[in-house]
Amino acid sequence: MRKISIRILGLFLVAVALVGCGSNQVNKGKETENNGKLNVVVTNSILADITQNIAKDKINLHSIVPVGKDPHEYEPLSEDMKKSTDADLVFYNGLNLETGGNAWFSKLMKNANKKENVDYFAASEGVDAIHLEGKGKTDKEDPHAWLNIENGIIYAKNIEKQLAQKDPENADYYQKNLTSYVAKLTALDTEAKNKFETIPEAKKVIVTSEGCFKYFSKAYGVKSAYIWEINTEEEGTPDQIKNLVDYLKQSEVPALFVESSVDSRPMKTVAKDTDLKIYAKIFTDSIAKPGEKGDSYYAMMKWNLDKIAEGLSQ
Repeated sequence: MRKISIRILGLFLVAVALVGCGSNQVNKGKETENNGKLNVVVTNSILADITQNIAKDKINLHSIVPVGKDPHEYEPLSEDMKKSTDADLVFYNGLNLETGGNAWFSKLMKNANKKENVDYFAASEGVDAIHLEGKGKTDKEDPHAWLNIENGIIYAKNIEKQLAQKDPENADYYQKNLTSYVAKLTALDTEAKNKFETIPEAKKVIVTSEGCFKYFSKAYGVKSAYIWEINTEEEGTPDQIKNLVDYLKQSEVPALFVESSVDSRPMKTVAKDTDLKIYAKIFTDSIAKPGEKGDSYYAMMKWNLDKIAEGLSQ
């Protein structure tokens, strides 16, 4: 009886060892697949670039909304769902961008079983929000805060903070990259403010399709005029176009601009009816494709600032 008990105990220990070995192999495989790095998901290309500048190769990064696409309304793919479920950290813009309209981000986080301010964070936390101006919309925040570089710096600091908390071993690395990145953005911001100070006030109005340049206007002292206010609403109706045309005919505005992520036809109609030229295509909701001008947050802002200043200086 004693021999049988010893034999059973031995078989039990072998089984435990095999299970443990199998478990270690699974964990090791998962660690190899992730390279031992944080899995980070962001909602759009602008956040992806800011995050990449801080974390560089220390993370596995997935951006949900493709380059050039509008993040206001989006339908996540199955890959986005999988990446979000597996993510250690998720960054979204907030301020009514991904959570307005069809609220696609809120649904995605719920389905991925993620908790706010535990698993996912608003990069815009701490930004002085500007609200929409249209009738019945004053309680809604304008999401385009990144078009003021000072807010872009807030985004970068928020992202660095959460990266460092989730990955303390690389905290010094993230801080070093943040310091360098903020210095670069601050220099561009100062250069832009000096540039716009030299433009006559009567000409200092940026005209775009969507009214997304309110933060830009506040930062650089440039008024804004537009066809429609936000991309989730009616876009380019005859009345909207007529209102803008009437305003422009009584102004000294020298140029028009059209955003890279919207239909250009309404602005072309404005150009035709006012005899004003569309001076440049500028960036709002997305950076450019890799290798093209404006393919980073810094590059898109520099392009915008340079082209707007040139157009209004005519």
